[in-house]
Amino acid sequence: MYSGSSDGESHEAAQRKIPPASSMLWVRNLRRFIGSGTGLGSEALMERSNRKVLKLAQFPASTRRHVHELVAWKPEEGSISHRVQRLAKYRFLKKQSDLLLNADDLDAMWVCLRENCVIDDATGAEKMNYEDFCHIASVCTEQIGPKCRRFFSPSNFMKFEKDESGRIAILPFYLYVMRTVSLTQARIDMSELDEDSDGFLQPHEMEAYIRGLIPSLAQLRDMPTGFIQMYCRIAAHKFFFFCDPHRRGKACIKKVLLSNCLQELMELHQESEEEVTDTEQAENWFSLTSAQRVCDMFIALDKDANGTLSKQELREYADGTLTEIFIEREFSNLSLYLLLIVFDEHVRRGKSGGGNAREMDFDNFLDFVLALENKDTPEGLTYLFRCLDLQERGYLTTADIHSLFRDVHQKWIEGGNYELCIEDVRDEIWDMVKPADPLRITLADLLSCKQGGTVASMLIDVRGFWAHDNRENLLQEDEEPEEE
Repeated sequence: MYSGSSDGESHEAAQRKIPPASSMLWVRNLRRFIGSGTGLGSEALMERSNRKVLKLAQFPASTRRHVHELVAWKPEEGSISHRVQRLAKYRFLKKQSDLLLNADDLDAMWVCLRENCVIDDATGAEKMNYEDFCHIASVCTEQIGPKCRRFFSPSNFMKFEKDESGRIAILPFYLYVMRTVSLTQARIDMSELDEDSDGFLQPHEMEAYIRGLIPSLAQLRDMPTGFIQMYCRIAAHKFFFFCDPHRRGKACIKKVLLSNCLQELMELHQESEEEVTDTEQAENWFSLTSAQRVCDMFIALDKDANGTLSKQELREYADGTLTEIFIEREFSNLSLYLLLIVFDEHVRRGKSGGGNAREMDFDNFLDFVLALENKDTPEGLTYLFRCLDLQERGYLTTADIHSLFRDVHQKWIEGGNYELCIEDVRDEIWDMVKPADPLRITLADLLSCKQGGTVASMLIDVRGFWAHDNRENLLQEDEEPEEE
């Protein structure tokens, strides 16, 4: 039915008619032109660079190391190459900053949105359809300039929820524009502080970024001058706790921008103190109240005022409700620090002590507090699991649960509470976690069960177990309306 010979003959004939690529002059010139990189756009150059990196991965490790050293070469400080590099970076960031909308531009856009929208009769919300969207884009371009045009693309309109008439609310769109401008400005500011331009911030660079934000944050404007350095140290530490899980001493700028930490810091822009309750200030790590609380807590625990905490001093944390075995794990297995990056990386030998005296400094104390106050996050739970894993096997057995809860049980009885069976608590924990392997609980099990923070509290803190045991009463109290 189908003749394969005719197709084959025609294909061979076509091949004979087309001369080889190497014999055509324009092909050779094009290859030479592309090979030099002349005329290629930034995306094409980046693609070619990526291909070289992939090819490089096929070479032996020794060869790759030498090539990476050559690629990672940085000009000498103060040299002409270094000055040219810094100037180029400054001009690039300045150009990107000039393309951003300023406060006046944002105000003008909001006025345009409100003047050209329609009111939803049912909800009273201000909305716009796609025709309104395009008209507003033209008006904003005339009043503000072409730099606002990129926000009015069809793809941006499709990002928002539409009603039955195909309209979107103007407020979510405006908030999207504001957030985009804010994040872009933050990225530019962080990139300016990135001294080696590797896309990562070191602790002192993050502290400098926070220090530059303080005048613009309404709730931090009245901060005592003498406390600014300490505040920046405390605030920057949370970024590294969540954005540098491997403790490399640098945080990826992109990860910082997408983290909840930056959003929490920006909440301090609220002007009126009436808008922020005392509870919200205490819960926000970046508030002045919270920073002073953490600092005062460390000073109160440091009885000998040597700048570090011993085991005995740390036992007084949280009114002494933490278990003895948990505190011991804080100060054990220091020899595994470099290899396993275990929980004990946050402990160091005391400066004034000798022999086996080990004490916790302020930076390590910040990690300790962040882990305990963020037990429900993957970072906090990972931190605590390294302590719960008594045998350092990567999982917990029934024997581990029994050993961990034994101290909680002792403190529970000493507090005058009713007698309880450790085996019953162990079985309850197993029911809460529902591990994939019925004989062991892994970190993945704790993360997937969504109750890992509660389990950790039950095993290390008698107050955490009390809260779990009285959870129904506490929930009922929260639901009861406050009497006026």
